[in-house]
Amino acid sequence: MKTLIVHAHPEPRSLNGSLKDLAVSTLEAAGHEVRVSDLYAMNWKAVVDAADFGEHATSPLRVIPSSAGAYDAGALTPDVAAEQEKLLWADTVIFQFPMWWYTMPAILKGWVDRVFSFHFAYGVGVHDETRYGERFGEGTLQGRRAILSVTVGGPESHYTDRGINGPIEDLLFPIHHGILYYPGLEVLPPFVLYGADKMTRGDFEDAAKAWKERLLSLETTEPIAFRRQNFGDYEIPSLRLKEGLEVPGRKGFGLHVRDQPPAGDRTSDHPNQNGRRR
Repeated sequence: MKTLIVHAHPEPRSLNGSLKDLAVSTLEAAGHEVRVSDLYAMNWKAVVDAADFGEHATSPLRVIPSSAGAYDAGALTPDVAAEQEKLLWADTVIFQFPMWWYTMPAILKGWVDRVFSFHFAYGVGVHDETRYGERFGEGTLQGRRAILSVTVGGPESHYTDRGINGPIEDLLFPIHHGILYYPGLEVLPPFVLYGADKMTRGDFEDAAKAWKERLLSLETTEPIAFRRQNFGDYEIPSLRLKEGLEVPGRKGFGLHVRDQPPAGDRTSDHPNQNGRRR
């Protein structure tokens, strides 16, 4: 397995840094190839601007056509092109980050903004009476898997259906569905560490054991069964879920998840530390 780890934390000695290092050592010891994009160490440029597109930047700047022009011409900046190459190389992508203000750190969002360029991660495929482009289960990154490894400061009870922060599945849905599944990645259930700000050394040892177990099962873990856009569940072009397809008891974001496919069958619903700071 070829694994890309996209890591977003400014402190190498943080809990996130330890989880990233553990992922590297565990996967390499199991015979897998690993590449790491440590965004803070790379001094990653997080903002999209005209400099990303060179002579292909429109004036006034319109990011989408500028992005497409530069990508089609092979003229995106070297840092962006290198990250796109890593994504195409990888079988699996791990995103390691702390949840800040209910989402990913700005530097990681900036990585998505710049690397997921038009014609690379979106804006592909045919739009007609039966299809709406290749996205949500199809697309450039189809056939690859992704998992979020997220640290959260509060206790798990805060992130449940009646918890004050809302269900963790809902908080992560924009990332899972809108960023990862959109260009075709199969999204695995996340690895979430709660209470990270008060984690003891013993807690970390337990967390490390659980993380190693998840890492060694990445190839066999069933992905979240998000509904594919172009395979009959949605009306086109409205893209509303067809009446009667709701899974009993599900609502909101949950409407877009089907019952899990049978074990081993992913084709029916998917293409193929004390003192540590969070």
